[in-house]
Amino acid sequence: MEWSWKKQDRAEDFLKRFGKGKYGRVLKMAKKPAPDEYKRTLQITSLGTIAIGGLGFLIYYIWENGPPFFRGLLGI
Repeated sequence: MEWSWKKQDRAEDFLKRFGKGKYGRVLKMAKKPAPDEYKRTLQITSLGTIAIGGLGFLIYYIWENGPPFFRGLLGI
């Protein structure tokens, strides 16, 4: 029981100090984005994710179905 109280106290102390140091300044400066700003960020990150996934798939496809030279690079 004593062990769990110590863990609880340590967790509470950490959370109390979290908002006062360098992280606290960042949290105070942070603001909720406007709907149009959020939508634009979501679009850009989605396009980036799709582009990176597509590039990875293209590389995989070429190595699996391409000329033997590309498969030889991987030792397949």
